[in-house]
Amino acid sequence: MKVTQVELATVAVKPEQYPTTLLPEVALAGRSNVGKSSFINKMINRKALARTSGRPGKTQTLNFYMVNELLYFVDVPGYGFAKVSKKEREAWGKMIETYLQSREPLKAVIQLIDLRHKPSEDDKLMYNWLKHFGIPVIIVATKSDKIPKGKWQKHQKVIEKELEKDPSDPVVLFSSETGQGKEEAWKKVQYYVSQ
Repeated sequence: MKVTQVELATVAVKPEQYPTTLLPEVALAGRSNVGKSSFINKMINRKALARTSGRPGKTQTLNFYMVNELLYFVDVPGYGFAKVSKKEREAWGKMIETYLQSREPLKAVIQLIDLRHKPSEDDKLMYNWLKHFGIPVIIVATKSDKIPKGKWQKHQKVIEKELEKDPSDPVVLFSSETGQGKEEAWKKVQYYVSQ
């Protein structure tokens, strides 16, 4: 998809703040340092619309990015590493859960997992939770440029096995450095958005 127009349309913490234009939405979930902002920036051809940070856990709201006035990417707070209080973490959990469970225009969730490592317990919990609620998942294995090409298959198999991946959920190997997987990721997004 050729991205010509992107804006951070809405920042929300509760349902009444969600956009009222009911365009299809694709949410992005992943551990705090998995490269979510870099993924968004690469997908939309922007250097820094989504802020990347050396400090994990910077996203603390639901950020709705309108793309070409056709769909929203919804960046949700990262799970795992963020150095925040338990109370704050629970509040985020509730905010994310409310959004994922109740949002009509939500078509799929892109779950980002670092290709270099086995999925964490948090990754597995998130995946199982999404499957429990019947939400389609596009698994994007990030940082593929950090691994020799000959080992990609092996690492992908580890992710699929650990998650007990549903055969219907695609896996895209992705690098925000080289742009690898970008076209494929857009194809998957467009497929779900058109459903």
